Amino acid sequence: MEKHDTNNFRNKLSKRIINTPGPAAKNAFFYVQETGCIKTDDAAATQRQDLNSFLIVAVADGSGTLNYSGDVYPLSKGDCFFIDCRQSHFYKSSEIDPWELMWVHFNGSTSQQYYDFFLKQSKNVFRPPFFDRAVSVLNEIISVNEAREQNAEIISSKLIVELLTLALTSNNGDQMYDSALKQKLASVHEYIDTHFSEDLSLEKLASEFYISKFYLTREYKKIYGMTIFQHIITSRINYGKNLLRFSEKSVEEIAHLCGFNDQSYFARQFKKSENLTCFAYRKMWRG
Repeated sequence: MEKHDTNNFRNKLSKRIINTPGPAAKNAFFYVQETGCIKTDDAAATQRQDLNSFLIVAVADGSGTLNYSGDVYPLSKGDCFFIDCRQSHFYKSSEIDPWELMWVHFNGSTSQQYYDFFLKQSKNVFRPPFFDRAVSVLNEIISVNEAREQNAEIISSKLIVELLTLALTSNNGDQMYDSALKQKLASVHEYIDTHFSEDLSLEKLASEFYISKFYLTREYKKIYGMTIFQHIITSRINYGKNLLRFSEKSVEEIAHLCGFNDQSYFARQFKKSENLTCFAYRKMWRG
C-alpha cells in the first residue's frame, strides 16, 4: 500500500529515479529500487506498508516527523532514518518549515543483515557525524542512476555500502558519549588487545580502570558492538590463527600462548569461530 502526493513534482530540482535491477545486481549486489530528492515546493506526506524495500532518508533542510513501529520521531536538518518498508510507516513535512529530503530505496545482497545489525545498536533515526558525506553519497547515487552510467549497478552497490557504513558508525559520534567515558572505554579496548593472553576477567578490568563492572559491560557493548568476553576470545583466536600459519608449535602450545588453559576449550572456540578445526585451518592456509 502506498499513499503520497504525486509523481509530478512542481519544483524542477525535485526528482525521482525508478530503477529495475538486472539479474547480476539482484544476485550479488545491493541494488537501487528508487532514488531521488524532494524540494520544499513538493514536500508532503508519505504513507506505506508491505513494500519489500529498505529506505535511507536524509533531511537536507527543514523539518518534519516520522511515525514508525509505534514511535514518533521529530526530524530536522542533519537527521537521517533507516527503515524496513514492509512495516507500516508515515513521514510528513512540517507545514511551517517544509523539508528537503534525499533518499534511496534499495534491497539485495545482505540488506536484511545490515538492517538487523543497525537496530541492535540504534533506533531508526540517526544523526551521522559526517552528514555532509551522507548527502554527497546520496547525490552520487542519484546522479549515477539518472545518467544510467555504465557499471551503474556496481557503483551504486559500492555507494550503498558507504551509506550503510555511515549509518552503522553514527552512534560512535561524540554526541552519543562524553569524551571521558569514550577515552576510558578505548583504554579498556586497547588493554585487552595487548593483554588478551593473560587471565582477564570483568572484575579485573573493572578494578583496573575504576569503573562499575555493570556499567562497563553495558557501555562497552554500546560502543564496540560486542561484549568484553567476545573481544577477548576474538583477540585470542586471531593470535592463534597467526601461530597456526606461521609457526611449528603444537595446538596445545598455541592454546596456552593465546591464554587458554584448556586445549580442548581453545579447539571448541576456534571451531565455533572458523567452522574449521585447528588442523584443517593450518592445512588450508599452508597448502
